[in-house]
Amino acid sequence: LEGAAFKRVSRCAQPQGAEGARAFVSAFLQRSMPRKGEEAIQDVLTRKAVVLEHYSKKKAKPKRRKTKGFTAKQRREMRLFEIEPEQRRYAIFLPLHELWKQYIRDLCHGLRPDTQPHMVQSKLLKADLHGAIVTVTKSKCPSYVGITGIILQEFKHVFKIITKEDKLKVVPKLNNVFSLEIDGFISYIYGSKFQLRASERSAKKFKLKGTIDL
Repeated sequence: LEGAAFKRVSRCAQPQGAEGARAFVSAFLQRSMPRKGEEAIQDVLTRKAVVLEHYSKKKAKPKRRKTKGFTAKQRREMRLFEIEPEQRRYAIFLPLHELWKQYIRDLCHGLRPDTQPHMVQSKLLKADLHGAIVTVTKSKCPSYVGITGIILQEFKHVFKIITKEDKLKVVPKLNNVFSLEIDGFISYIYGSKFQLRASERSAKKFKLKGTIDL
């Protein structure tokens, strides 16, 4: 029995022929180099030595869930953009106006007497207007003409302005012309051409030519 078992083991341990060895190597390379086809593997074998590497499957990165902000309805319910009545005082926002003037001076690299007005105008059209003092000079609605105050909030279609009488006015941009003055430079804003959010105006190209339309 021991002799028969030894013969069976010796038969299994005997090396296979050249064709069997070639088939084994080819199958092994196919498993080890899954990114290459049969012809590519044979081309590599006939040209140079092969360094076998283990290709691990790349783990798919988990997608990050974007945090959702508040909806418009939720913002209205939470009253995020409402100014409390006790805060609606002109004197409270005068420091904001002083900060805005310094911001415009820095933006225009100093407002000197020889500064070109069209350069100031182009800068103001793209600047943040929160804190600016504006006046409604023309309007299709006569009740808006003459309103002057500090811009507290700017939306796509309206300005919220606090007047010297501590009254909060909501003035639409459409059909209104606004003027603002800083260091002797007066600029006019045609609200009908200005119906953009403050964040969108920085990339907007405005025409500096005047228009007769409100």
